[in-house]
Amino acid sequence: MSIYFDNAATTKVFPEVLAVMQEAMEVTYGNPSAKHIKGLEAENIIKEAQETIAKTLRAKPKEIFFTSGGTESNNTAIIGTAMANQRQGKHVITTKIEHASVYEPMYYLESMGFEITYLDVDSHGIVQLEQLKDAIRPDTILVSCMMVNNEIGAVEPIEEIGKIIKSVNPDTIFHVDAIQAYGKLPAVPKNMKVDLLSMSGHKIHGPKGIGFLYVKEGTKIQPIIFGGGQQKGIRSGTENVPGIAGLSCACKRMIGKHYENAKKICQVKEYFQERINEIENIKDNSGQAPHIASISFRGLRSEVLLHALEDKGIYVSSGSACSSNKKQAVSGTLNAIGISNDYKDGTLRFSFSIENTKEEVDETIEALKELVPMLRRFVRR
Repeated sequence: MSIYFDNAATTKVFPEVLAVMQEAMEVTYGNPSAKHIKGLEAENIIKEAQETIAKTLRAKPKEIFFTSGGTESNNTAIIGTAMANQRQGKHVITTKIEHASVYEPMYYLESMGFEITYLDVDSHGIVQLEQLKDAIRPDTILVSCMMVNNEIGAVEPIEEIGKIIKSVNPDTIFHVDAIQAYGKLPAVPKNMKVDLLSMSGHKIHGPKGIGFLYVKEGTKIQPIIFGGGQQKGIRSGTENVPGIAGLSCACKRMIGKHYENAKKICQVKEYFQERINEIENIKDNSGQAPHIASISFRGLRSEVLLHALEDKGIYVSSGSACSSNKKQAVSGTLNAIGISNDYKDGTLRFSFSIENTKEEVDETIEALKELVPMLRRFVRR
């Protein structure tokens, strides 16, 4: 029996998601651009999914555009907005703790002559609001900030950030990477003054290879994929109808009424945080997101502990900074929040889903009580 605590990386697809996807592949398998009844059936699945997702955001169905996932959504939002608005300015703002699908497009924009400002965060991973306010200029065309950090689960004050942006420069477009937030925290773009919002299906028990980008009506954006002009030309390519059907089903199941699923996930996380303190010389870096716990084990290498847990059928991920990217402005979230090397190198991310239990937490803690002291004895001093 395995224990899967790597749900921030991907989640197991819900059975009902598989069922609607299978029906879309076997029954409503037409091309949604086709003029016959099979095409209309497929098109109706897309329209229904737009309506379902729009309700979760209190948005309009026509503001939902389907993509291949979070990476494409972020790339489209950042590059598409920058290219469409470069006559108004070439200054873009982001933070030092963004996902690669945000900072890599930023590097691309830099190579195209744009100026990027990278905002600092505090020791909890929260954006410095005064620094943001001071950074916004008349030529600032875009601010991109994640809602929940994927490494430590820091929850950014998106509503406050939106108010600051629009009060200093109402023309600045605000993009939010909500890939780790959607389905766990309420996200209402209108209330948060958000113009663009990215989401990925496989983070909420939907299929891989599907996501969406919310684009506020009237937002100036160019496509980065060209072809048949599907989805109003914003994202060409025959729509992934089975993926869209599965995504819609997962959105409906995960969000539900008053986010009960997120509350249940948070109970498991909080129980884990309570019990992890039974391990000596650890540091809990976890933010307020209901599903992500970041724990640093002093004097250990994260990869070694990760594989030792894997041998016991417990799956987690490394939370240490990526050091292979020589141009990474962030040097990883852990560097940005100032964790010392003796803790940082031994950081693991434990991320939970609706399917995890407190019993699995107990088993994991017992495994750590056995492994951590043993591995520390073999560390060179």
